Order: sequence, then structure tokens, then C-alpha cells
Amino acid sequence: MLQKLLNHRTIILASGSPRRQQFFKDLGLNFTVQLKEVKEIYPDHLQAEEITDYLAVLKANAFAQLHPEDILITSDTIVWHHQKALGKPKNEQDAKNMIASLSDDTHQVITSVCFKTATTTKVINQITQVTFKPLTTAEIEYYVDTFSPMDKAGSYGIQEWIGHIGITRIEGSYYNVMGLPTQLVYETLIELSNL
Repeated sequence: MLQKLLNHRTIILASGSPRRQQFFKDLGLNFTVQLKEVKEIYPDHLQAEEITDYLAVLKANAFAQLHPEDILITSDTIVWHHQKALGKPKNEQDAKNMIASLSDDTHQVITSVCFKTATTTKVINQITQVTFKPLTTAEIEYYVDTFSPMDKAGSYGIQEWIGHIGITRIEGSYYNVMGLPTQLVYETLIELSNL
């Protein structure tokens, strides 16, 4: 359905994330993947969604030349906990420390998505509250040693084992925690199809 509305547009997804690419397939979209190397550095004064908004736009601005029919889509996700941004872990010990800090507590998962055309830039974001039960050291070590937390903000994937056994409450979009607020992306693409 959405693809029919966007037949005159070229969708460029600037993300190497297999999960985000799958979301776009699930939305029934034809798209190409184009990646540009970007240093994800942001000013220290930025807080929460200001960080993800900034980084999503930074990634979009790496693409200097867009054709009139192009819609470039970039995104960024962080875990926001105790006024601190948790990105991807540096190593396995860092991953274990991050998850331990989230244990028996509530944090926010924030994703921003930037839609850039030759003439406009639009940024959306979504915030989801996630609560973990008290996790044991054995559970944390098993997850980090057995699964793939290294490419995930906050060192965990809600769709993986740790999410099944550890998350007691979620307020907001489940898909946002996986890395893309699909409902907002869908609505924004419908808006852009009319331009």
C-alpha cells in the first residue's frame, strides 16, 4: 500500500542495521541501502532526544547531493538512563556493566529518524519506557556470552532472550526499542508521498 504512494520516489535507507532493513521490508517498501562513515560525536550539553535528533541529522548531512525524487532516511537510538546516554558497548565487560546498571530499574529508549529530501529535512522521535526485573550476575553473563549485544544501544535487544526473561513493563512502542518507531515512519512517509 505505502509503496504505491511512493512509486515516484526513491527511498534510501542509510543504515547497516539488519533490524531496520527488515522493518522497511516488512512495511512493503522498495529501498536501497547506502552507507556513509560518520563520526557519531555530539555536543556535551545535549540531553535525551536532543542527542538522537542531532545524530540522525548528522548522518543525513553526510549525503550532500540528493535527486528531487530521493527520500533519504537516517536514524539513531540511545538508551537514556540516569541522565546519561548509553550507546553501543565497547567490549563484553562494558556490555555486562551496562545491563547491570539497567537491572531492577526503568530507562528510556529513544530513537530519532531523519527524512531528508532535496528541499526539506524532517526529524521525528519516539521515547519508550522499559523496566527490567532484578537480573542476576549469571543471567547477565549468560546473555552477553551467548547473544549479540555489541551492536545494540544499551547492550541488549528486547527481542532476544534478555527481553523475554528480564523485561517486566514497557510503555510505548515495542518496535522503537528494537530500533525504529515503525508507525511514525509509516505516517511520515505518507505525508512525504504527497509532496
